[in-house]
This record gives sequence, structure tokens and C-alpha cells, in this order.
Amino acid sequence: MNSRSVDGGALVTGGGRDLDQLKQEVQRRADRNMPPLGGIAPEDARAALSRITSLDREQWASAFSAVADAHWQHAESLAGQDRSAAARAYWQAWRLFHFARWPTENTPAKRHARQRALESFRQYAACADPPIEVIHIPFEGKHIVAYLRLPAGIRPAPVVFGIAGLDSRKEDVAAHTDGYLGHGLGLFAIDLPGTGESPHIAAGIHSDRIFSAALDYLAQRPDVDAGRVVVQGRSWSGYWAAKLAITERARLRGAVVHGGPIHHYFQPQWLKTSLDTGEYLYDYLEAKCAMHGASGLDDLLAKARVFSLLDLGLLDRPSAPMLLVNGARDSQVPIADLYLLLEHGDAKEAWVNPQGGHMGRSAQWPSAAIAEIVVMPWIIRRVGAAG
Repeated sequence: MNSRSVDGGALVTGGGRDLDQLKQEVQRRADRNMPPLGGIAPEDARAALSRITSLDREQWASAFSAVADAHWQHAESLAGQDRSAAARAYWQAWRLFHFARWPTENTPAKRHARQRALESFRQYAACADPPIEVIHIPFEGKHIVAYLRLPAGIRPAPVVFGIAGLDSRKEDVAAHTDGYLGHGLGLFAIDLPGTGESPHIAAGIHSDRIFSAALDYLAQRPDVDAGRVVVQGRSWSGYWAAKLAITERARLRGAVVHGGPIHHYFQPQWLKTSLDTGEYLYDYLEAKCAMHGASGLDDLLAKARVFSLLDLGLLDRPSAPMLLVNGARDSQVPIADLYLLLEHGDAKEAWVNPQGGHMGRSAQWPSAAIAEIVVMPWIIRRVGAAG
């Protein structure tokens, strides 16, 4: 199905999948621990899919929420008895509620799943060791909501400033902090403008002031080494990582631009063509429109075009060191944007997987391998943390 609806109705199945094909693809990704099903047990995906008989968004959200609720009930039964086991159960509940709301909250059941996902994650955050701190930063009459987790015994701690992507949320970033802590790194996690709990309900070209305010906050914390901060952008948030490397270069040791859009992505021809990629599971147009506050495809094309960092005149300015990562076969963000960054401004480092899709992923280079072998060593070098 290639409909161009934005809210309600049936799922838009990227690549023209029908119901059976979509269910098979969801199960395949759960079986292989692939986005956006990573962390969801294959048996949980199977149980949810067994409840689904149509492409209706409400039914999909309700099916995955029902399986999530079983994990929530189990976590509640463990609370106060076994903190570690409760944390694991809350994490599983969050993961399923989170997929129930994925990729954007555009029906009542999805909005309910979003709230349950937040509740589950914050219960997990409180049980985690060390705990994940929920941060509220006053901002323009609202609040920036973020997470901070610091390694034990390292003060002040270097920090990775992690920005969530188009359909992920800050909880996705904060839920995978153990690898950072093991290298003596703290992690600050924040939503992409126009998503999650961001104070900007629609992204604008000046939404990076949210991140500048968050950097101001971190600079005031004695337990954070504000002189050793690296920003990490994944997928759409790679755009903001690239921009911050320029506009906030004095406050950053570096920026990881991992599969981020820069200029070519924002052109109408690419945006229209990319909507039919099978690499994205479903509702790609809906996720993009929600972030931009767009009413449909034509509105999206107009609102997206002004984001080009090339047209904004930023690419030739000095920047903090950057690591650029992506796959040559990315069907969501054109590899031409990575090459464009290399051709402008200060010298940069890059890693490109010739066989890789979005974020550089392939069978030989799954997400975990790219994170551990390519990205993490670069971050450690930039902040001087223990390897």
C-alpha cells in the first residue's frame, strides 16, 4: 500500500507490503534484533502479531501494548523484592510499549502506548544501577526533559550528548548506556525537536537552541566535565550533530554524524522517492510530517527544504572534529550528504560501508558492531576517556 495519509486509517507499509508481508518482516526483524524491533524478544513479537488481523494502526498499537502490559505486571510483582529483575521486566515493558507507539503517536492507542512507555521507562530508570536521572531544564516557558546517567566513581565525568532520531526517543538513547559507562563515559539523552517530550512540538531551523540550553545546564553541573563533551546524532539527529559541531564548536570535543541529512535529503525529489523505501518499516511519511508539523506531503516538502545546511551557509565555517558514518546504499538519507560534508569546511573523518544501508548497517556490519568498532573508539579518543 502506498497511500499518503498522515493520520488515522491504515498503516502505510513502505515498499508496498501487504498485511502478511508486513507481519513477516516485523517478525524477521525481531528474530534478528534489527531496528525498530531491537530488544524485543521474538516470542513477544510473535504473541503480538498473532492478535493482528488488519493494517489498522489502533489494532497494531493495542496488540503490542497487551504484550507489554504482561511485562509491566510482572515488573510490579517484583518491585521491592528483586530490583535487578524488576529493572529487566520494566525494560521489556518499555520496549514493547515503545514499539506500540512507533513511529509516531497518531491514534488514541498509540498516544496511550506512548504514556505507558514513559511510565515503564522511568520505573526502569529508577531501578537501574547506577540510576538514570530524569532532568527538567527550564526553557522558554516550558521544560526540556532529558536523562543523565554517569559512571560510578568518575567525577567530573566526560559526557556523550546523545540526540534521538526521527522515530526513536531519548529513552532509546538512555536505555543503552552500559557500554558508555564501561568506558568511563556519562550519557545525556534528549529528544529530537518535534518528537517525544521536546518543548518544540514542530522542528524549526533554530530548534538547536534547545541543545544549546542543555549544554548550558551541563556546564553548571560539578559532576559533569563540560570540557569533554561529544555530541552523537543518529539518523535524523545527525543533522543537529553536524550543525552543533559548527555553532557550538567551542564547547564540543567532537560530533558523530551517523547517517544524518545535510542538504540533498531536503530536496523534493529525494524526499518523495525515499518515502517508498522498504528499508523503513512503515509510516515514514507520517513520522516526517509529525516532526515538521506538516499537514501532508506538499507541506512537508516546503517545510523541509529550508533545513539545508548548505543553503544556510554553514558548511564552510570552522567546526569541531566530526566523524561521519553511513552506508553507500542508504535509501533513507542519501550518501551524497556525507560526501558533501567532506567537501566543505574543516577536515573530517569518515567511515562508509559500501554494502550498507541506513546508518551503515549490513549483515557484516550490524548496529552493535558499528557502535563498538567504529563509533565508540572515536568518541573515547576525543574525550580522552579510559578505553
